[in-house]
Amino acid sequence: MEILLVVLAILLFAVGYLIYLYNALVRARQLAEEGWSGIDVQLKRRADLIPNLVNTLRGYANHERDTLDGVIKARNHALSVSGGDVAGRAAAEGALGQAIGRLFALAESYPDLKASENFLGMQTSLETLEREIQMARRYYNGAARELNIRIETVPSSLVAAQFGFTKKAYFEVTDASERALPEVSF
Repeated sequence: MEILLVVLAILLFAVGYLIYLYNALVRARQLAEEGWSGIDVQLKRRADLIPNLVNTLRGYANHERDTLDGVIKARNHALSVSGGDVAGRAAAEGALGQAIGRLFALAESYPDLKASENFLGMQTSLETLEREIQMARRYYNGAARELNIRIETVPSSLVAAQFGFTKKAYFEVTDASERALPEVSF
């Protein structure tokens, strides 16, 4: 009888531990998905601000149409990348960041534009958004790291494999020049 109780206690402990591991994996996956949602929201805010910046610049620099159109094309491409394609989205957003840098470099050529309150407000909003995007990326990458560690380490890897948990890709920029924020000076 005592052996049966010991076996039953061990079995209950094992089942409880498996439930704990499963719930930890679910929690880690949800945190990673929440992190990705935060990035997506900030990127959407940036994408919504860009047409206003371009239109403001367009009034000052009609002959710079190629640069302005390039920014809009980069924005539209970034918006068209699937939400689940982390690497593709990172590449598209990196290209958009470079285009925004060219946009601000163009703005330097127009002193009246640099003094425009509307443009300065949008420029400040974009700088704030870039910082928030950077924070959201760090949060997402931390949550993805936690999930990936749980998926790869024993014993949770056994539970992860059994229930189909998959690793999350990191939101990384592969080109070093894309890592820098657009430089804005007055």
